[in-house]
Amino acid sequence: MIAVYRPGSSLLHRMPAGLKVLGFMASALAITFTAGSVWTQPVAAVLVCAGYLVAGLGLREILRQVWAVRWVILIMLVTQFVFLPPVVASANTGRVVTIMVLAALITLTTRIPALLDATESSLAPLRRFGVNPAGVGLVLGMTITTIPVIAGFAATIREAQRARGVPVRITTFAVPLLVMSLKHSDDLADALTARGAG
Repeated sequence: MIAVYRPGSSLLHRMPAGLKVLGFMASALAITFTAGSVWTQPVAAVLVCAGYLVAGLGLREILRQVWAVRWVILIMLVTQFVFLPPVVASANTGRVVTIMVLAALITLTTRIPALLDATESSLAPLRRFGVNPAGVGLVLGMTITTIPVIAGFAATIREAQRARGVPVRITTFAVPLLVMSLKHSDDLADALTARGAG
């Protein structure tokens, strides 16, 4: 889940948004392309923990972010266990969770308008190649606001199932989540079309 900005005066809070986005991209690529190394996951985890400590957020916030994506972790693990060895499935899931927690650190220490402005500014030179920076910024903004909504859907579904005594199963959880997410997408598309953004 993409986190909400937390005001602060740490080094990460004061760092320019563009520099943080570039750092996140470089870190995500490094984690992805060095996946075969046994040191990748431990080093990445230590760096992420250090980032949260520098930002004054603490290890409890890391656990909170991991807990927020627990259903994503569960679905990833179960689906990968079907096709991959357990060690590979766990490593793949660990890398994705590390990147998600790192992304949460960026949004915890960066105001959303600054993040969107930095994205549009960095993509401006690509306009000559047909890239629409404003469009990319709009997609990023919608993503940032939609991910917490979907996480809320997941929590609502689980609470409703727990109240009815329904056991945790991928089918009974994933199908309603998919239906609610698709309905939200349709509503969002209708709203954008009504405002002339579609």
